[in-house]
Amino acid sequence: MSRQIEYMYRHYSPLEREGFVRKANPGVRFDRLWHDAQLLTLAAPHAWAIGRSKGAVGCRDGRITFVGAMEALPSDATAGEYIDCQGRWITPGLIDCHTHLVYGGNRAGEFEVRLAGAGYEEIARTGGGIVSTMHATRAASETELIRQSLPRLDALLSEGVTTVEIKSGYGLTLADERKQLRVARSLAEHRKVRVATTFLGAHALPPEYSNDSDGYIECICRDMLPEIAREGLADAVDAFCEGIGFSAAQVERVFCAARALGLPVKLHAEQLSNLHGAALAADHDALSADHLEHIDETGITAMARAGTVAVLLPGAYYFTRETRLPPIAAFRAAGVPMALATDCNPGTSPLTSPLLAMNMAATLFRMKVEECLAGMTREAARALGLGDQTGTLEVGKACDLAIWDIGEPAELVYGMGHKPLHARIFGGKSV
Repeated sequence: MSRQIEYMYRHYSPLEREGFVRKANPGVRFDRLWHDAQLLTLAAPHAWAIGRSKGAVGCRDGRITFVGAMEALPSDATAGEYIDCQGRWITPGLIDCHTHLVYGGNRAGEFEVRLAGAGYEEIARTGGGIVSTMHATRAASETELIRQSLPRLDALLSEGVTTVEIKSGYGLTLADERKQLRVARSLAEHRKVRVATTFLGAHALPPEYSNDSDGYIECICRDMLPEIAREGLADAVDAFCEGIGFSAAQVERVFCAARALGLPVKLHAEQLSNLHGAALAADHDALSADHLEHIDETGITAMARAGTVAVLLPGAYYFTRETRLPPIAAFRAAGVPMALATDCNPGTSPLTSPLLAMNMAATLFRMKVEECLAGMTREAARALGLGDQTGTLEVGKACDLAIWDIGEPAELVYGMGHKPLHARIFGGKSV
């Protein structure tokens, strides 16, 4: 901290400081300056922390304009507002890069059936699963979907999330998919959060196309995708490549249609079996391939070559009581970036705690603390194609911060059920 700032902070009240700054320097350098903080920048592997309460973050117009040691602040630095962090840790705002947050109803009844021994595929084939949520979502108005979705979003925000991805996929008609995507977009008008939307029309086969999956894929490519792209409702396109979902050949048709419309793609792949979806996704320069418990070496190599992010979803692994772990060591060795997400959805991961997702990734998947923290920030941003905008504490990026009452970063992964968030900053403002 410059001597001028330090003197003002120690000897003047907030109102006196503000008046002094305006008289001395009408062109304020920072809108806000968070100081006396410990920083977890996550800007690069193994070069990520400034400890001993000596860090500061400054912003202007919602963007980070300074991050580093206080002693490196310009000598003439001034700010409209000074926030003393009192030694707390600052990280980038958390990013939940894979959710199905907008849906109607719940599937607690199916949870009971699963506890009695029924499997995920068995439930899906008898009319439950995604199609069950489809009926509830179709029946709900946009107002009702907003009302049901906001508590789930609020739970994420209470743990430091500043960016969330929300998929459609529970409407399965053009009108209902558009409805889901409009609701997802509108949540950013109700809360201070960045929302990335993903069109997941190829999530399940709707009853209107029973026994005609090719016909439904044709509907997606011919009717749904062009309209959704025209309206600007989706930032990306996803699909479910699985025996109870869609084949690799069908997914490729969706990918080709999406790419022709200028939309990036991602994929639910290798969750229950290996249909080589991850390699297909990589061949189409996918932002991410998600789940991946059954991926093979060919898929890993393809993802590493393409830079496709592996989005790991420990909540779904836990909730469905899977036993096959995603190949963390192989991803690590191949240099495949690993992101983490809650997979918030009504059937296989009713999870709204990113902190618990990190704990699960560490305990169940044996991921390292640094990998978990990067997975919910830097790598999650990459999985959404937002790596140049958010996910790390770097000059020029959005000033989306989480300020924590912790003694060390490992506490964010270690704790179960604790709420250490002190403040959430979105666009340079406390919300």
